[in-house]
Amino acid sequence: MPYTVTPTQLPQVLLLQPLVFADERGFFFESFNQREFNKATGLDLVFVQDNHSKSRHGVLRGLHFQRQFPQGKLIRVAQGQIFDVAVDIRPDSPQYGKWTGHMLDSESHQQLWIPAGFAHGFLVLSDTAEVIYKTTDYWVASDEDAVIWNDRDIAIDWPVHALKTQPLLSPKDAAAKPFKQP
Repeated sequence: MPYTVTPTQLPQVLLLQPLVFADERGFFFESFNQREFNKATGLDLVFVQDNHSKSRHGVLRGLHFQRQFPQGKLIRVAQGQIFDVAVDIRPDSPQYGKWTGHMLDSESHQQLWIPAGFAHGFLVLSDTAEVIYKTTDYWVASDEDAVIWNDRDIAIDWPVHALKTQPLLSPKDAAAKPFKQP
């Protein structure tokens, strides 16, 4: 099987380790195979969009989600290292408001599956990082929303101690709302 799958603290969020063939020349791995992904995870999904971002050290993106068209995301790092976070924002979930975070990097080739109904964000810990992720629904600008990264109710333990300054945020992320909005 090309993937080893490990559930996280939030059992719907999965850490995937692809089978990597490495030797003195370098490495090769299938970064994605729909049939094998579905078999390894027990899910029956189709991905419709790929996104690729490059960010510098200290950039924090998130916590992003879409309300009416929620996206499942399969995250991997092509270059660098990030701390990747998923927050369960499904109101009927027993894990509502809980989070899980994982170091992802281009050396381990691990991937993180984040289902629809979760907010997503990451903090860049290397000089730069290139993050590639697949989504199960299309991006709809009018449907996107965000929770503030340092929300007190969620209390994510971001590794900001690794930074020399505060995280770098986009204006949209800096203006994001608290999780429990009045």
